[in-house]
Amino acid sequence: MSSVNNDTERYRNGELQRKRGRPRSQEHDVAILESALRLMQRDGYARLSMDAVAADAGTTKAAIYRRHASKAELATAALAFLRDRRLPPRSDDARADLVEELNRFRRGVERPHGMAMLGTVLAEEEHVPKLAAAFRRDVVEPRRERLRAILERASLRTGIDAETAINMAIGSYYAEYLAKGRPGRGWAECVAEVLLAPRQ
Repeated sequence: MSSVNNDTERYRNGELQRKRGRPRSQEHDVAILESALRLMQRDGYARLSMDAVAADAGTTKAAIYRRHASKAELATAALAFLRDRRLPPRSDDARADLVEELNRFRRGVERPHGMAMLGTVLAEEEHVPKLAAAFRRDVVEPRRERLRAILERASLRTGIDAETAINMAIGSYYAEYLAKGRPGRGWAECVAEVLLAPRQ
């Protein structure tokens, strides 16, 4: 192949790359979202800035804007990043699935930024209601939907419906955390024992 053809191929490839844009780095994506979470936790949403996120993530403000058009969009994406996207457990044993899903919830709350971000979102709700709405949509409701699907297959104790069971399960974690710190290792199993009818 002639050098002219080689040059033409390189030119075409270069043009195609420019049209497509530089490939985004997944590591940069994660670093930006983690920095946004860390700074929101420390400073609150109102004091969050693209400049601060760029400095914390070791990137540029332009790189952030290529991914997120505004501070609100960045904050929403960061909250959605907390969500566990793995497939929910599904077996023939609804009790075992409930315990696993509750442990998934626990791991999410106890990961870095988990509990602290809940406090940040609630503290900012009056001033930035969109942030709380995004948190409920992207983090809270998917979790409740997974629990709902499991409980619909389970045999609940008499007088407890699925929505009450979800509130009791999640609420029990927060209540114990506030009272004594992180619940003991058998927390999920204890919740399942309270909510589900005894096995025959």
